Amino acid sequence: MTKIKFDLNTMQIMSLFDKVTRANLKDCIISDSIIIFIVEENEAAKAIGKKGANVRHLERSLKKKVKIAEFSSDIVRFMQNLAYPAKIREAEEKDGILTLTAADTQSRGMLIGRGASILRNFESIVKRYFHIQEIKVI
Repeated sequence: MTKIKFDLNTMQIMSLFDKVTRANLKDCIISDSIIIFIVEENEAAKAIGKKGANVRHLERSLKKKVKIAEFSSDIVRFMQNLAYPAKIREAEEKDGILTLTAADTQSRGMLIGRGASILRNFESIVKRYFHIQEIKVI
């Protein structure tokens, strides 16, 4: 678990998110193609809005794809929320290694990504909150 610091740009994006959704925001991760907002438990529906209206508004305003994931103090549940819509049949954390079993080949591809890029992104996000060494998909 690392100490999280935000730059000015991230703070502005978080402020916009707060104005649009009124949901309790825990974290914001910005990459080249997507912005991932981590909201507090039981806040995902409020953040997404009716029929995804808040997400669409944020995507238009920020000109990037937006993903909203709900935080959970349970690492397995948090990983399922983060990986949605990929289906995880089973997840187990043992000795700092989180092992995920994908429900089907499409979900496995969505979890790993080209050159394991998506998996490494998930890994860096999960490491912000939990003490793990790596994530494996089988």
